[in-house]
Amino acid sequence: MALHLIKLCVGCDSVHDLEEWIREKIKERRKRGLSREHMHRTRMAPKRAGELRGGGSLYWVIRGEIMCRQRILDVRPFVDKEGVGRCHLVLQPKLVLVEPRLWRAFQGWRYLAAKDAPRDLDRAAAGAKHMPEALRRELRELGLL
Repeated sequence: MALHLIKLCVGCDSVHDLEEWIREKIKERRKRGLSREHMHRTRMAPKRAGELRGGGSLYWVIRGEIMCRQRILDVRPFVDKEGVGRCHLVLQPKLVLVEPRLWRAFQGWRYLAAKDAPRDLDRAAAGAKHMPEALRRELRELGLL
């Protein structure tokens, strides 16, 4: 069974904001002549990287709710210019909406077992991915989603 990560999406107020940020990062990499990979830089490298590569995803918490995920393609530890160990999470650029779930704030990232991960929104509520995010949040608050 795959292992996942969960992380706060600091600076984004919506899934749309995150999609725009991803597009901009890929565009910047292309301008600099780098690969079109989408990478998220973290301070700590996951020790269970092999389990993450086996079908894991990075679940994003936006405004206090898990809202979407990105498939983890690779985990690449590296040492930065100052000699500090860091890690690039290579992610599939496409976001997959998930069943909204409240999640309290925390620092860094955490492991998320497959059994604890929210279902993809298409499986939880057919057609819900076509609703505006604000409506999905309101329906979740009412216990209808």
